[in-house]
Amino acid sequence: MSKRIKGMVIDELRQRLGKTRDFLVVDASALEGTVANNLRVKLLKQDIRMLGVKNTLASKVLTDLGLGEVSKYLAGPTTLVFGGPDVVALSKEITKRAKDIDKLKIKGGVVEGRGLDTAGVDALSKSPSREELLSKIAGQILAPGANLAALLGAPGARLAGLVKSVSEREESAPAEAS
Repeated sequence: MSKRIKGMVIDELRQRLGKTRDFLVVDASALEGTVANNLRVKLLKQDIRMLGVKNTLASKVLTDLGLGEVSKYLAGPTTLVFGGPDVVALSKEITKRAKDIDKLKIKGGVVEGRGLDTAGVDALSKSPSREELLSKIAGQILAPGANLAALLGAPGARLAGLVKSVSEREESAPAEAS
């Protein structure tokens, strides 16, 4: 491959990756054509992309992007997988697909500039998603206010209950006196 063509391929790879900094590296070379195509289509519906690359070109581009830790997983047939709502959702989907498709092998990945091995990707797939974490944080932020509102409302509710029981007694008392 000439330097000019290699430069064009590297520029195209940079453009495709864009600002993405979270990747998984898989070996999808053993997949049959129809299985690989069906996998790509299903992942594309979730905005997840699979990109088969030459290891030397991928290593150069990823090193230029500051993601050099992924280079150790770029051996043999390599496919970069990226996209989706967040890296946790990406790892969950790829881990699930790898369990369903025996010939799809996860080599590793890079998350926030740090390399992950296969076990790290599996552990990441078991962690809560971004939305789950945000909802937990919001619940923890709102909990003191909800507790305070309940405590402030409790005396009023108790007083209302006492007034109601007194009024019910008074209503039933004249009926019993007659």
